[in-house]
Amino acid sequence: MQDDIPMNVSTTAKAAKAETTRFKVLGAISFSHFLNDMIQSLIIAIYPLLKGTFALSFVQIGLITFTYQLCASILQPLIGAYTDRHPHAHSLSFGMSLTLVGLLTLAYAPSYEWVLAAAALIGCGSAIFHPESSRIARLASGGRHGLAQSIFQVGGNTGSATGPLLAALIIMPRGRSSIAWFGIAALIAVSILWNVGAWYQRQHLSGPRPAIRRADPASPVPRGTVIRSLAILMLLLFSKYFYLASITSYYAFYLMAKFHLAMARAQLYLFVFLFAVALGTMLGGPIGDRIGRKRVIWASILGIAPFTLVLPYVGLEWTMALSFLVGLILSSAFSAILVYAQELLPGKVGTVSGLFFGLAFGIGGIGAALLGALADWRGIEFVYRVCAFLPLLGATAAFLPDIEKGRLRSRTAQI
Repeated sequence: MQDDIPMNVSTTAKAAKAETTRFKVLGAISFSHFLNDMIQSLIIAIYPLLKGTFALSFVQIGLITFTYQLCASILQPLIGAYTDRHPHAHSLSFGMSLTLVGLLTLAYAPSYEWVLAAAALIGCGSAIFHPESSRIARLASGGRHGLAQSIFQVGGNTGSATGPLLAALIIMPRGRSSIAWFGIAALIAVSILWNVGAWYQRQHLSGPRPAIRRADPASPVPRGTVIRSLAILMLLLFSKYFYLASITSYYAFYLMAKFHLAMARAQLYLFVFLFAVALGTMLGGPIGDRIGRKRVIWASILGIAPFTLVLPYVGLEWTMALSFLVGLILSSAFSAILVYAQELLPGKVGTVSGLFFGLAFGIGGIGAALLGALADWRGIEFVYRVCAFLPLLGATAAFLPDIEKGRLRSRTAQI
């Protein structure tokens, strides 16, 4: 990465630049997110292949996810906090380069230990990518923060959905070494992110460094309420990502065990679920801008409970339908949670983004490892009967403060 770049521009310039939503920048960062998460999802998508190649247990499968997501979760809050004060225009390209190295390592890993090393490299690349790209999405939002985060997030979720499909069509028939071809996607992302970094430097990192750094804006609620609200949001993230870990890491195994599906067909059903996640992510941000993020958070997590409670006891067709609804509704939560937290702590976009992306990855990694152990002990179907109760934690969203009343009244008056 290059030397620190001055981070302040005049208030007038910032206000002028915030008037317009930069859809080209949002499109570039979303497409880069698509490529980044498509590459990352290849790890999960080839779990059945890795299980057969290295004779792995479910615990070892879970440890791959744990390694990748632990690296991402530990580093993201630190990187976010650091770049709040010392942003680097081309850090995104550097992070994607680490992902490229991890991808090539995964393609030719001679042992399980090398697979874990590849997962760690990809996790480090993700730790750099997510907080900084989330900051750029907010800067390019023109004040439409929920919409901007949804555009950014939908790229990642679409990439996550595409990974299993490409794995079924390309990697499974040709073998693990064909993963190396996806290095082309990483190189494309490096190029796009270099240009995004140049825009970031021109538009938001130019100007003289002031002698005294301005204080961050005040939170709209007291400090005690901020702490309590962040704790609730973290609990909701636990519910969301622990449940998602059961799907993303083990859904193919569940379908293969319960319904005796072939590996390729199970991967296609995983793609359907992840496509629903992408669609729900796109809807969640704009809906939160309009009706309030607290309502979206509450409905998206608690609202899936009836479906998750029924899902372990139905046939294949209803499993497909219910999992689609779960993915669609549950995925609308993250953009709303992230923007809500950013509004609780204004002026700390990188810190908040790094913290919540890091928690999401960390919870998912720990969940994958623990659920893998549970699957080895009691069977994969038991995992889904236990996880079905997690969305009931969504009821705690009722205790979040209403920090958006003024904004929503203003929007209603304009309409």
